[in-house]
Amino acid sequence: MPGDNGKGVEQDVVIIGAGAAGIAAARHLQTIRPDLAILLLEAGDRLGGRAWTVGLPGDIALDLGCGWLHGARTNAWTGLAGEVGLTVDRTPAPWNGGRRLQRDDAETHAAQQAIGAYFERLDSHEGDDTDLAAMLEPGNSWNGQIRAIGTYITGAELERSSVVDYNRYDPGPGPDWRVREGYGTLISRYGRPVPARLGVEVTRINHRHAGRIDLETNQGGISARAVLVTVSTNVLAAGRIAFDPPLPEKIEAAARLPLGLADKLFLGLATPEALPADTHMLGSTSRAATGTYQLRPLGAPVVEAYFAGDLAHDLEREGKEAALAFAGDELAAQFGADIRTQLSVAAISAWAAAPHIGGSYSYAEPGASDLRGVLAAPHDERIFFAGEACSRSRYSTAHGAYETGVAAADLITGSLSKNQ
Repeated sequence: MPGDNGKGVEQDVVIIGAGAAGIAAARHLQTIRPDLAILLLEAGDRLGGRAWTVGLPGDIALDLGCGWLHGARTNAWTGLAGEVGLTVDRTPAPWNGGRRLQRDDAETHAAQQAIGAYFERLDSHEGDDTDLAAMLEPGNSWNGQIRAIGTYITGAELERSSVVDYNRYDPGPGPDWRVREGYGTLISRYGRPVPARLGVEVTRINHRHAGRIDLETNQGGISARAVLVTVSTNVLAAGRIAFDPPLPEKIEAAARLPLGLADKLFLGLATPEALPADTHMLGSTSRAATGTYQLRPLGAPVVEAYFAGDLAHDLEREGKEAALAFAGDELAAQFGADIRTQLSVAAISAWAAAPHIGGSYSYAEPGASDLRGVLAAPHDERIFFAGEACSRSRYSTAHGAYETGVAAADLITGSLSKNQ
C-alpha cells in the first residue's frame, strides 16, 4: 500500500467491519468529505458482514443472512437497490398478507387468538423491565408456538430478552420486500467504491496519543485521526479488540446486548412442483423447537428453513445432516414421507461459528435496552461506534445498521472539522 513503510499507514478515518454499518458510513463520508482518506478494514474475506448472498445455478440468489427489506418503503436499502441496478420484489411477506400454509379452522383461530393476546400483553406492559417469558400465560396450550415466534424475533429464548427493548422496536412503515438478487448482493455491491482491505483483523486500538490512534492488526500497524468500530457485540464482548486505555462501559454494553442466533438451511427440490410457490409454513404449532419454512421463495426450486434460539445452536453444532433430517421430519409431517426424497442441502449458514461475527442479531437482556445508547456514544470524539446493536428502535436490521453508520459518519466529520 502506498506510504506503508513499516511505521503504519496514515489515514483520516479507519472503519473496522465491512457490514451494512461500515459500508454506509464509508459511502456517506465519501459523499460529504471527499477530501478525507478513508480505509475500510474487514477481518473476513468478503464485504457485507451478516448480509451474505450465495448463488445457485439458474440465477437463484439465497440470502444466508438478512433477507427481508423490513419497513421497505422507508428502508434506505430499498432505494439503493435501484441505484446499483438490482430489483426489489414486492411479493407480500407471509406476515404482510402473503400465502400461508395453514388450515382455517377452530384450532388455528384459537392459536391466533392466544398469540395475539400475548403480544398485546407485551405492547401494554408498563413499569419495570422484565423478560418476554414473564408475559406468558401459565399453562396456555399455545405457549410452545408463542415461544417459537419469540425466538425468531430475538434469536434467543424468551427468558433472556427484554420486554422494554421489544417494545422499542420499530422498523418503520411499509411492508417487507426482498431484493431479487439478494440483500447481501446489494450491500456488498454498494460497498465496492470504498477503499477496503479484506482479511485484516484489528487486535488493538491504542488511543493514548492526542494526535492519532494507532491500530494493531494481523497485517501490521495503521494510524488514523478517527476510528469507527462496527464489529458485532459478541466480538466486542469477547475482547477480540483490546482498547488501550480500556473502555469497560463499551464492553459491558456489548455483553448485555448479545447476538441471538438465527440460521438458515436452503433445501434444493428435485421436483419444484412438489411444493406450492412462495408459501409459508410453521413446522410445529405446539413446540418451541421448530423451524419456519418459506416454500419456493420467489418461485425458486428451494425451501428456506429458518431456525432460531437454542434449536439453531443445537443444529449448528450437530451439522448439516442433522439440520436436513430435522427439516425433513417437519416437512414430511405436512406433505408425507415421500417429500424427503425430494430434498438436498443447497446451502446452510452457521452464524454462531462465524469467526469474526459470532451470531445473528442483537437482543437486549432485561434492563439493558438503554445500553444501546451507551454503545453508540462516541468516545473522546475520536472513537465512534455503529451497527444494528447501536440502534434504539431498528436494532437487528440492516437498515438500522445503515442509519447508525450514516449518523456516525456525520459525527466524525464534525469532530475532524473541530480538530483540524
